[in-house]
Amino acid sequence: MMKKQTKIILYSSVSFLILLTGIFCIYVHGLKNPETIVLSETQKQDFSKLCNELYPQALIKPLPYPVTPAQLEVNSGSAILIDSKTGCILYEKNADKIIPPASMTKLVVMYVVFQEIATGRISLDDIVPLPPEAWAINAPPQSSLMFLGEGQTVTLKELLLGLAIASGNDAAIAVAHYVSGSVDKFIQRMNYEMQKLGLKHTRFVEPSGYSENNLTTPREFAAFARKYIETYPESLELFHSQKSISYPQEHNLAEWHRGQGTEQPIFQSNTNKLLGLLPGCDGLKTGFIFESGYNLSLTAKRNGTRFISVTMEGPGRGTVEGNKYRIIDGTTLMEWAFDCFATRPEEQIDMFQIPVLEGKENSLLIAPAYTEALTVPAIIRGKTPQENAQEVICTIQIPEYFVSPISAGKQIGTVTYSLQGINLMQIPLVAVNSVDQGNFAKRMIDKLAKNFM
Repeated sequence: MMKKQTKIILYSSVSFLILLTGIFCIYVHGLKNPETIVLSETQKQDFSKLCNELYPQALIKPLPYPVTPAQLEVNSGSAILIDSKTGCILYEKNADKIIPPASMTKLVVMYVVFQEIATGRISLDDIVPLPPEAWAINAPPQSSLMFLGEGQTVTLKELLLGLAIASGNDAAIAVAHYVSGSVDKFIQRMNYEMQKLGLKHTRFVEPSGYSENNLTTPREFAAFARKYIETYPESLELFHSQKSISYPQEHNLAEWHRGQGTEQPIFQSNTNKLLGLLPGCDGLKTGFIFESGYNLSLTAKRNGTRFISVTMEGPGRGTVEGNKYRIIDGTTLMEWAFDCFATRPEEQIDMFQIPVLEGKENSLLIAPAYTEALTVPAIIRGKTPQENAQEVICTIQIPEYFVSPISAGKQIGTVTYSLQGINLMQIPLVAVNSVDQGNFAKRMIDKLAKNFM
């Protein structure tokens, strides 16, 4: 009888252990294969906002890998060259020197105008009233002019062409009055926008660039130019790549001049002489006052790669010589950049889901803190920069599981881009959702489950 009872107890115990083992195996299997987490649009937006706060990206920055500084013959006293897509600095020379931007100021004017157009408050087809301050006859001596006059009919688009091509100081005054009601209020707006971009040394006292009290640095102006092109890429085709302007046309003339043939259009070529000369060049803007020398913010695009350069304090005795050195410096910087680097476009990396132990939830969603293009150096000999970019290897490193507690935004893994064994860039993989610590029993069970993960 005792033997029979012992067998029953033994069989029961073994059965119970088998049951527990089965349940435990099912539990471990569930940990290894958690239910799919589906994010709402609000959760996605909150995650994006959190990443922007925890992993902010500067407008311009050093390359994320070491390079030997280029030894280039640049005539301008100050210069900088960046990859427009990534903001990575490829070359610099006295890039933090504070210098008047001169007529490069007009790019900031256009940036503000595009912002206003985006809100719907104004449009390119608007007819813009011309206050007396905007008439060419009232402009300071030796001003660059579009040749606005009393009684003329001119659209906002035509004024922007006058800014971009002829560098018209009169057009800058007209635009300032139209957008903000006065030059002073418009200057406040320009400075506010520069402050929002984090530019500490870029400040303006008037919108045309005529004053030596307008100030910037090559580094900050390159950062602004990148933001401008990134936000309003259409500005290049519509305005900055246009090679000439003839103004005023018949429809622009005051009523008392129309049909008389006494006022002919004034033809002006774009002040950026690299248009049509440097392959891929489609902008941006020149500037000159005696205090700044011959300035140029320049951009060119080839094979999907765009670079931006800013050269300031360019030498020259007169416009002809100043343009000669602008062309030399711009060509030197751009040709070197296209020979040595290419931009690899950013790629969308899927979110990953991994098990969580000792938590109230059993799974964690992780994703890149940001997606970013990559400036790739041409380090494989015999291959073009674009071919080098195609050889980049992407490696994703994530743990098999993670132990709670975990806060959203915490780095969990990495995405590494490499070429020929050289790490070019790492992007953090971070927790999308937070997971709090579970109760005592949950933690004990998961400590045991850890051995089977």
